[in-house]
Amino acid sequence: VIDGIIGLSARGALRGEAAGLVGHIGAPVLAVDLPSGVDPDTGAVTGPAITAARTVTFGARKPVHVLNPASCGEVVLIDIGLAPELGEPDLRRLDGVDIVTAWPVPGPHDNKYTQGVTGVAAGSATYPGAAVLATGSAVLATSGMVRYAGPAADVVRARWPEVIATGSVTDAGRVQAWVVGPGIGTGQEGRSVLRHVLEAGVPVCADADATTLMARFPEVLDAREPGTPLVLTPHAGEFARLTGHELGHDRVAAVREAARKYDAVVLLKGNTTLVAAPDGRVLVNVAQGSWLATAGSGDVLSGLIGALLAGGVDPWLAAGAAAGVHSLAADLAARGVPVSASGVLAAIPDALRHLRRL
Repeated sequence: VIDGIIGLSARGALRGEAAGLVGHIGAPVLAVDLPSGVDPDTGAVTGPAITAARTVTFGARKPVHVLNPASCGEVVLIDIGLAPELGEPDLRRLDGVDIVTAWPVPGPHDNKYTQGVTGVAAGSATYPGAAVLATGSAVLATSGMVRYAGPAADVVRARWPEVIATGSVTDAGRVQAWVVGPGIGTGQEGRSVLRHVLEAGVPVCADADATTLMARFPEVLDAREPGTPLVLTPHAGEFARLTGHELGHDRVAAVREAARKYDAVVLLKGNTTLVAAPDGRVLVNVAQGSWLATAGSGDVLSGLIGALLAGGVDPWLAAGAAAGVHSLAADLAARGVPVSASGVLAAIPDALRHLRRL
């Protein structure tokens, strides 16, 4: 079945006779430009709409093709000679070459300090695993140094003997970037840890409980030195707490506004992950499956981002590159079956090797 009911200028769900046709399609659908009834700018489905097995589009991919890949199926791009006329894209998707180019590689004159020292403030007596996962991914991401600070120091040291582990952020020593939030709790103790990290004047990746603490104690952001790089990594629920409203259908507009509001890079987690910079640029990472929908996977992502920040990578690019390696590691670890966060963590070196072969 070829779907050409409506085109890129249409908005909203199918109506009338067209809506009635959807339920009677019993064959694979080839959509022209986009599946009818799916919003071309947001990918939102608000009513009757086509689900395509394949979508053929012309000139350039449209936002819908990356924001709702489940509705579009395989996307085939036909070059019709428009490249010089297209201008800057509204969204950008990193490919493997982009990620490899951004990822730090030690040179002949590097040492453990010049490659970046990553600090990790994560975990608690209740959630020691968050510390192990976040610290481990920072260890595997680059060849520099990782310092851990928190109540899970003994557990981290036992799992990752190369990590310098202490019991408090005040004793951590000098770092070039911090990861803060996974498993630290949302009470006063977690608030104190977050404030100390923000006061350090180095790039920060704030994940999990750190985003909830920012919503609960917004004044904690006053500790951040103006202009210091900050990456926020909320899922949909944390995003709603941070911004005070639900995401809605236009996820791109929402994440852009949050990045502007917080003067931070905002990585909105999901099967299609969005990474917005304060100036409005947005990266998109589309996972090959839903294997990352597992407890602890976000802790792994935060460690990757923190290591790249410590290595001097631009925060927007660091978040996007980390998301790409994270989703590839999940795909390699899963091999078609469910995978845990520990499995994703263990597959990080394989993901990096895979990308370097491209």
